[in-house]
Amino acid sequence: MTFICYPKCTTCQRAQAWLDARGAKYRVRNIKTENPTYEELEGWHTKSGLPLGKFFNTSGLVYKSLHLKNELPSMSTEEQLRLLAKDGMLVKRPLLIAEAFVLVGFKETDWAESIAFNAQLK
Repeated sequence: MTFICYPKCTTCQRAQAWLDARGAKYRVRNIKTENPTYEELEGWHTKSGLPLGKFFNTSGLVYKSLHLKNELPSMSTEEQLRLLAKDGMLVKRPLLIAEAFVLVGFKETDWAESIAFNAQLK
């Protein structure tokens, strides 16, 4: 699994501590220094089954400064993906990427279910 986070984010810190407490094996990727590519975001969006809007960090300063709350509804999927690929701080975090799932944001119950399911596949 790949754990994509911003190290200064307290939610990311909680999620990482949660993974560590369960002995999960994962690779850490800093979203600010290694921004997701357009292709990665496109694949994760498809695999997740979530609306693309769920990939935006709506509480972030960049999101607010660009007035994306009003802009996103009129943007195409391609435009939204290109925007996310330009700045990792626009992407909601943490992300947990595995062969069988993509999790956006930290919800303990969702993570527990997905990791348990992923372990059954091995």
